[in-house]
Amino acid sequence: MFERLPLQLDELMTWNWEQFNPFYQELLERPLSAETLEQWMQDWSLISKHASELYNRIYVAVTGNTADKEIEQRLHDFMDHIYPQLMAADQKLKDRLLDSGLEPENFAVQLRNMCADHELFREENLPLLAEEHKLDNQYDKIIGAQTVEWRGEEVTVESLTLHYQDPDRVVRKQAWELEMKRRLQDRQAINENWQKLLKLRLQIAANAGFENYRDYRWKFLKRFDYTPDDSKRFGDAIEEMVVPAANRIYARYCQKLGIESLRPWDRYADTSGRPPLRPFKTIEELRSKTSAIFHQVDPQLGGYFDIMIEEELLDLDNRKNKAPGGYCTDFALAGRPFIFTNAVGIHDNVQTLLHEGGHSFHVFESAHLPYLAQMEPPMEFAEVASMSMEFLTMPYLTTEHGGFYTEEEAARAFIENLEYSILFWPYMAVVDGFQHWVYENPGLAADPDQCDTTWGRLWNRFMPGEDWSGLEDEKVTGWHRKGHIHGMPFYYVEYGLAQLGAVQVWRNSLTDPKQAVGDYRKALSLGGTRPLPQLFEAAGARLAFDTSILRESIELMEETLDKLFTKIS
Repeated sequence: MFERLPLQLDELMTWNWEQFNPFYQELLERPLSAETLEQWMQDWSLISKHASELYNRIYVAVTGNTADKEIEQRLHDFMDHIYPQLMAADQKLKDRLLDSGLEPENFAVQLRNMCADHELFREENLPLLAEEHKLDNQYDKIIGAQTVEWRGEEVTVESLTLHYQDPDRVVRKQAWELEMKRRLQDRQAINENWQKLLKLRLQIAANAGFENYRDYRWKFLKRFDYTPDDSKRFGDAIEEMVVPAANRIYARYCQKLGIESLRPWDRYADTSGRPPLRPFKTIEELRSKTSAIFHQVDPQLGGYFDIMIEEELLDLDNRKNKAPGGYCTDFALAGRPFIFTNAVGIHDNVQTLLHEGGHSFHVFESAHLPYLAQMEPPMEFAEVASMSMEFLTMPYLTTEHGGFYTEEEAARAFIENLEYSILFWPYMAVVDGFQHWVYENPGLAADPDQCDTTWGRLWNRFMPGEDWSGLEDEKVTGWHRKGHIHGMPFYYVEYGLAQLGAVQVWRNSLTDPKQAVGDYRKALSLGGTRPLPQLFEAAGARLAFDTSILRESIELMEETLDKLFTKIS
């Protein structure tokens, strides 16, 4: 029966569980032996790709237009009637493979992960997991509907970021205050959604036999190579090594801007005394120049991006009712990635596309692996793929290489990237520390006021260089504005660890760019077939939680900043 697969997309989009079920039943009933293993695995991977692609196509449509009731209902139908059944059927196939004692080639990590899934799986959690997805979508819907009137025009709050780089401090302050005022209007709605999410997650963990949600989530995320204590140790190292460097950046901002303290609306102000970087005016310009940059890094990577342009796998513009943020997902059946962003014409949009481009290259490079499960890298290394690309592309941002900037503007862009990277680590520590507190203290975390207090305490610990005096409500509700806390619990330390790996990839490129890019691509081609430390090693980096690599990285980044400042002085 598998010979009728793969389906055409139009037909796949009409499928419900009744169409999927016979394929899973056939796999459950088919004899499984050393002789039949390879074909059985290929067929399982094929039907799994259909299920994955169906969900991701729906998700892309929902995030592309959060006001589309029809596609929203299709997502709810999928989560209510298809997702639980798929999860249950897939778990039965995992159990069957584990019970057989057979080991597919190059599948050791996946078998380890399947053992974890076996231990976590509970039938009664399936509808709860589906409900969690719907609450995640409700958060996106709240955020996606946030618009304001700016100078007589209705605009998304996301588009206000255009004005955060304005040389006029009054304009920056007006834009920032307008955004915060609109955000705070949804304070109650987000709090209520949060309380539902937290209660649901605690029940999911309890059903699976865990005393707390963090332990459940740690295993769910397949974090076998580091512990919650390692994560906290990383936060301590950031406080020791990075917070002082961040404070030096803030002090430099104040000096150049001629201000006594750095207010939130000053964080993105350009300190060069020049107009803000406006790298592109149209989405076509963003696409074409990004392609040229990727071709400079590596012709094959540039070719991958061109495929995405040709096959319309990029949704880059910002518009009303579009979900916030950016992501890269994959269409497993088509063997293609898809990039979603909210571009409004600032340098951060370029940086986001370069970042998501790295994710897309992971999809292309690992597509040769025979089974879908092998193509799924650990999230910590998935972010190495994206963050490394931010650094590897920096030498090619100039118009000389087909990019966006003059030499001076490119130096400013690189400065912005390096400063952002340094400042990100303390922010990451706030987000990660907050989530540890939430799931160590779920009773307290059920009270949004306690969440506000804890966020404020962590903010003061890791972000002392920003002056939020008189802005207490805006500061303590920062956890409302971090989607990962609501939609992807505990998914944030990955960015900090990955950034440390990416800096090491960049460091290698300074002495041998061809070798560094070659190692990068080789590591991506491994997909998820190696443990996390080995994937870092393949890319020429080391997974670390202490101060040693952080110290080396901060020194390199600050030395580079000093050199770049001479180009714009």
